[in-house]
Amino acid sequence: MRMRLLLRLLLLCAATVGLAGAPPALAQREPYGGSAAEREARPGAFDYYTMVLAWSPTYCASRRDDGYDPQCSRDGRPYAFVLHGIWPQYERGYPEFCRTAERPFVPRSIIDGMLDIMPSPRLVIHEYRKHGTCTGLDPAAFFDLARRFYQKVNIPQRFVNPPAPFFIAPGELVQEFVAANPGLAPDMIVIECRGSGQRLREVRICLSREGDFRPCGDNEAQSRLCKADRMYVPPVRASAGPGYDDRQRRPSRRYPWSGERSLLGR
Repeated sequence: MRMRLLLRLLLLCAATVGLAGAPPALAQREPYGGSAAEREARPGAFDYYTMVLAWSPTYCASRRDDGYDPQCSRDGRPYAFVLHGIWPQYERGYPEFCRTAERPFVPRSIIDGMLDIMPSPRLVIHEYRKHGTCTGLDPAAFFDLARRFYQKVNIPQRFVNPPAPFFIAPGELVQEFVAANPGLAPDMIVIECRGSGQRLREVRICLSREGDFRPCGDNEAQSRLCKADRMYVPPVRASAGPGYDDRQRRPSRRYPWSGERSLLGR
C-alpha cells in the first residue's frame, strides 16, 4: 500500500516538473481586433486607414445655413469632394475615442490650416478626438498625414465641379476612381449612398499605414454602404461670385473661437 502511494507521488512530481520545464507555445500574431484584448482601443494599435471623401452637396442639402458651418455657407466657396477624415481600422472593427496621456486639444493654427480641405472647424476637432487619438499621432502629425493621403488621390474630372445633377452607378464611380489613380483596385474603394434618390454620400479609400493603396477589410462592405443600382449626384452650388477669394474666408462671429473649451466642443 505504501509502495503504491509512494509511486503515485513520484509520478505526480515528475509530471509537474515536466510541465514546468516545457517550452511555451508560440503565439501566432493576429491582426488587431482578432482577440478581445486587441480590440481594446489603444493608440497606434490598428491595421490600416480608411480615407473618407464626403460629397459636400449631399451633406449641405440636409442642413440650413446657420453660420456655424463654412462648408454650407451660401456666400462661401462651393465644395465638391471634401476630406471627412482618415480612420484607423482593424481588419474587423475599428477603434475610436482612444485614451491619451494628454487632452486631445487641437490648436487653432492647425484647425485654420485644414479648412481648405476640411471646411468645418468642428469637423477638424471631432475627427482628431474620435479617430486621431487612436493613431498614436499628435494633432500636427495626424493632419499632415491626412493632407498627404488627400493629395495622393486624383478626383475624376466630372466630379471636380459639376454644375448640373446626374445619375451614376456605384460600380461606374469605382471604375472612374480606379482609372484616375494608378495602383488603386476595385477592392480598395467603396461607395456610400443614402437618403432621397440614393444620393452619393461618401467615397472610402483604403490605405496602408505607410500610405499605399491596399484592399479594404470587413468594415467596408459595398452591399451594406450602398445597394442602389444608380445614385443621384447633386451638383455643386453656384459660387459666391467672381470677386470671392477663399483666402479671405473668415469664421462666423457666432462661432466660439476663443478658449480651449470651445475648441474641444461637440
